[in-house]
Amino acid sequence: MSTHYEVLGVGKDATGEEIKKAYRKLARKLHPDVNPGDDASEKFKLVTRAYEVLSDSDKRANYDATGHENGTGQTGFGGGGGFGGGFGDIFEQFFGGGGAQGPASRTQRGRDALITATIDLADAVAGTVYPLEMETAVTCPTCEGSCCRPGTSPVTCTICRGAGQVQRPVRSFLGQMMTVETCAACRGFGTTIPDPCNECNGQGRIRERISKQLKVPAGVASGTRIHLANQGEAGPGGGPNGDLYVEIEVRRHKIFERDGVDLHARMNVPMTAAALGADLELETFDGTQVIEVESGAQSGDTVRLPGLGVPRLRGGKRGDIIVHLQVETPTKVDAAQRELLEQLAKLRGEEFAEGRMENSGGMFSRLRGKLGNLGA
Repeated sequence: MSTHYEVLGVGKDATGEEIKKAYRKLARKLHPDVNPGDDASEKFKLVTRAYEVLSDSDKRANYDATGHENGTGQTGFGGGGGFGGGFGDIFEQFFGGGGAQGPASRTQRGRDALITATIDLADAVAGTVYPLEMETAVTCPTCEGSCCRPGTSPVTCTICRGAGQVQRPVRSFLGQMMTVETCAACRGFGTTIPDPCNECNGQGRIRERISKQLKVPAGVASGTRIHLANQGEAGPGGGPNGDLYVEIEVRRHKIFERDGVDLHARMNVPMTAAALGADLELETFDGTQVIEVESGAQSGDTVRLPGLGVPRLRGGKRGDIIVHLQVETPTKVDAAQRELLEQLAKLRGEEFAEGRMENSGGMFSRLRGKLGNLGA
């Protein structure tokens, strides 16, 4: 098999400019637009591949060192029997791109849409049906997406004859070449619309405000997105609808704060109720619930109501309601209340109250021991 140098007809010590000149000379002779023969086409591929390798300093150094363009003993196009990307890149660089793609379609898929739905926490717990109002693109009811005035239809473009593209001769260093461009008369569609629909101006769709009913499942949270397939914008030219995404936003609640599937609430408990114990009521999303406050309750104690929290979005048991108790100390007392409190203090031996700290062997007790040793 000939080496890349032999294909281009240059020596191994050829400069980059000499390699480029050799390639241009051979490409001008073998290019398919100039020489349509099968043998010339194959030679042109070999010449282009050789130029791609030898015009790149890294590829050329590797080729000179190993005798192979990829260093693995494989010399084919792209190492796998194809052209890789090199031939196309070189062809586009010198000749202005590939061949015709055919006419474009007026019918295109509509864009996806994203809107926000704001609901209450109660709706997130129980689920709801949310009324959606949105302005979007819908298929034109007059032309039904055809873009034409009723009774008419598109006609074949007289410039490109339905191809959507036209060829234009250009001169280059290889001589006169043919380039392919999008037809300006039909904008690449291959057809024109002499009588466009008056309602949609030949777009096949119009803007309209519509209403939808959105089923919101129980368990959604802020940031949850509900996907409605094929309910987004209608496409141009009667194309299919895109998708609609509805992002849920849950309002803050005046009592409950959500943590995953659990709901937290803070309940203020009178001092007497905390001391004696009491049954207090809490309004939940499942009706009134009784909170049992045990005698001697302290601030920070919690009462759990299992199964009254938020459902899991994909099924499973509900979370819990966790009630955090906050014992209220009276800030204002009248004479009678003060007398009763003083009597209680005497009965409990607290008329000369002192702050008490638990002796847990912590930092303060260790410090006290060291001070005692110093004074001994």
